[in-house]
Amino acid sequence: MNDRPVLDRNLDSKTFRDYYYLKEELVNFCRENGIPVSGGKIEISDRIAYFLDTGKILSASTARKKTTAITTISPDTKIEANFVCSERHRAFFKEHIGCGFSFNVAFQKWLKNNTGKTYKEAIAAYHQILEDKKKEKTKIDKQFEYNTYIRDFFADNKGRSLEEAIKCWKYKKRLQGHNRYERTDLVAIE
Repeated sequence: MNDRPVLDRNLDSKTFRDYYYLKEELVNFCRENGIPVSGGKIEISDRIAYFLDTGKILSASTARKKTTAITTISPDTKIEANFVCSERHRAFFKEHIGCGFSFNVAFQKWLKNNTGKTYKEAIAAYHQILEDKKKEKTKIDKQFEYNTYIRDFFADNKGRSLEEAIKCWKYKKRLQGHNRYERTDLVAIE
């Protein structure tokens, strides 16, 4: 089995991108080298790759989104630009949807992509998102490689345990290349 290279300044960006590193490892590398640590794993990885290629520090995006402060939310209120989930929004949705309401990822994306629609439409969209979730496999965003791997492992290995899935994941993330599940990863538990 190939050992994953240590993340340091001597690594080239191609090799860096060929291996899996925890966000914690990326943040530590950034702090040691004066690279901004804000943002998600993909954004941090892009800054590290740029640093490894050029030796220069790519600054973090500092543009703050201007939010529109609405005082009262009603079903006819229009969704504001640059929507940000707040306690006021949560209270509104809990009142109209019920105590089981939560800002799931799909709903947050819907809200951010539907500026100008009404909160009444948002409530209908929330219910539709929950229905769609019951019917089909939801898409897991790129930065959640572990979650995708585990789901694909179980889809191919009914009756296997989470412990076995995790052993295969740990094996896979040490290899060069992609981190998607493959049947050959079962070698880690045989």
